[in-house]
Parts: sequence; C-alpha cells; structure tokens
Amino acid sequence: MHPPVRLAVNGATGRMGRALLELLRDDSRFELKAVITSAHARQINTPVFTGDDAGTLRYSSAWPAPGVLDAVIDFSGSAGLAAALEYCETNGVALVTGTTGLDASLTQRLDNAHQRIPLLRAANFSLGVAVLTRLLREAATALRDWDLEIVEAHHGRKEDAPSGTALALGKAAADARGTTLEHDAVYVREGLTGPRPAGTIGFAVVRGGDIVGEHQALLIGQGERVELGHRATDRSIFARGAIEAAYWLAGKPAGNYDLDAMLAERRAK
Repeated sequence: MHPPVRLAVNGATGRMGRALLELLRDDSRFELKAVITSAHARQINTPVFTGDDAGTLRYSSAWPAPGVLDAVIDFSGSAGLAAALEYCETNGVALVTGTTGLDASLTQRLDNAHQRIPLLRAANFSLGVAVLTRLLREAATALRDWDLEIVEAHHGRKEDAPSGTALALGKAAADARGTTLEHDAVYVREGLTGPRPAGTIGFAVVRGGDIVGEHQALLIGQGERVELGHRATDRSIFARGAIEAAYWLAGKPAGNYDLDAMLAERRAK
C-alpha cells in the first residue's frame, strides 16, 4: 500500500485553502503535516480542526524542517508562493500551485523550477476542464477552418475578464492551429465591425449572480456546429483536482507537469 503523502497546504485561510482542508481531513491518502498562512492572519496558532484529537494541528506561518514533506499545495498570493517555491526547491518537495497574478520575476522563477522539483501549476484544477481542454485541442485541429468562439460566465464579483480558464482554452486551440492569441484573439465587438475575420478566436463574457463557472467552446461551420462545454456547480471541484494532482505528483522526478499528463497516465492504466 502506498504510504500517506506528507502534505502542507499554503494559503490555508483563503477560500481554496479552507476547501482543501475540509476535504483533506478525512482523506487517508495524506498526512497533513503543516497548514501555512500569513503571520498576520487571525487564525495563527489556533487549531485547524476541532472536536477530535486532530486539533493538535495548528495554523502557522513557519515552514517545517527538511525531510518532513512530500508535497505542497499552494493557493496563496505572490509572497506566499515565493516562500513555498523557495522551501520546495531547497528541500526537493513537489509543488502544486494555482496561485495567479504573478509578476514577471516570480513567473520566471516558476518557469525554471521544474529543473529542480516536480511542479504542476494550473489556472483551473477542475478535472472536467482538463478534459474539455484536451477535446478542444483535438477539435480545433480537425476543424481548422471553422470559426471558434469561447463563451464564459461567472459570478458578479469576479474582477477579471475573460477568465483565466477561457484564455487557457483559447491558447490551447490557438496552439493546435499553429497560431497565438496575441495574433488571433478578438475580445471586443461593438458597432460596425464588418465581416468576421477568418481564423480569429472570439471571446464573450457573462457576469452575474452566483455562477460558479461555465465555459463553452463553439466551433461553427457551414450548416453545423460543435459545442464543447463545462459547467461547475460546486467550488470544491477545484480543491478536489488539486488534491488529486498532489497525490499523483508526489515522488515523481523533477519536471514540468500538467493535469493533461495526469489524465493521460490514468487512461494508459
């Protein structure tokens, strides 16, 4: 039997961190060794879990000693990710991160980190979105001359548009067609736009209510169209995907990994 993966959660008091802890509490595949948050968080030094003997685990801003961890799941911020990356590189620990909004310097550090540690980063940890991305890549290649539109919808509090997932889908399709979003993306249509330029990838954005996240790719030909979509109804799917990624990544050699590689390995088995 595979020994439990010794795990730390970084950014543990955030929305994703709390979702991760809720799922990890009863997951026997893991041994939760550290729960990391900002030194200024009100939860510092308080028990992570209550009601049983697991309450001895406490929120902390300090990283464990070398040799304690097999993997880190990070959903923090730039400073938190930088600290996690330094710890993982120094101690040869696998890192799964969904932290976004990074500056060029930290992005470059991440780009180079796979030379020293197993690294998996994603804008969206939904396994369904990973499958959607794979399907869109195949469809965009097969239907190279068809028009492509990506429509996404999220709750009214979301501040960026298009979503990172929508952009990742567009990038996957553009790569499959041998082009780039910088060259072919259309983000705004208003007024007399004229005919749709061939080969462009259009984006449309919906914001409102409490929509968790919906993404649809429309490949539109003459007299027919293909619709590929994913709808999230529970935010915990993103935490579940990150947990699956950490379990899969722990113990692998240094390298740059993604959810698609994880799914491909599962399919091969």
